[in-house]
Amino acid sequence: MTAQSAEPQRQRTRMARDERRAQVLRIAQELFSSEGFHHVSMDDIAERAEVSKPVLYRHFPSKLDLYLAVVDQRGADLLTAVDEAVAPIENGPVHPGDGRDVVAAIVRAYMSFVQTAGESSALLFESDVTHDADVRARVDAASSHAARRIAAVLAPVTGLPDDDCAILAVSLIALAQGAATHRMRSADDEADRDHAVELVTRLAWAGVQGLIRDDFEYSPS
Repeated sequence: MTAQSAEPQRQRTRMARDERRAQVLRIAQELFSSEGFHHVSMDDIAERAEVSKPVLYRHFPSKLDLYLAVVDQRGADLLTAVDEAVAPIENGPVHPGDGRDVVAAIVRAYMSFVQTAGESSALLFESDVTHDADVRARVDAASSHAARRIAAVLAPVTGLPDDDCAILAVSLIALAQGAATHRMRSADDEADRDHAVELVTRLAWAGVQGLIRDDFEYSPS
């Protein structure tokens, strides 16, 4: 086989390997979300994914490595949702009232993330293995990055110091995350998401609005 003819074969092999890895991650996410880390074995995952254990271990050397990969994937999805939510306010001048739009966008980002992720959102919010330093670091990294992104857009719409915005960001995340998780798990999880977003936004914005500096000057248009 020539080098030229071997290249398509390598591409197919690589594609098959990537698809198998994605399949394993999907199955592992489902099992870890429903059963918890300690009640799922690599045998369970291999059986559900229909791969041999040697193949599974080639992709992930241990159950913890696989769990961390799933957490990283969920964390990346959350950060994408937050980035998309806060991006508009970073792309232009800040006007009075923009703060409420930022709060609404953040609440919507968490509502959307949890609705899409379902119980797998618990891998970031309620992991049963956060006593493990590696897991805690991964979970904290996603939460901390989201908080920093949110704090960075709260500063120009409130005029508050960075430290104050950091506290507000963490508080807003807790509110949005709690409401989103409740909605997902309640009997009314099919209720209008826009209504839920508006309700939580009204609550959060009523508090944030009262903290905006009286002498704060918004950017000109």
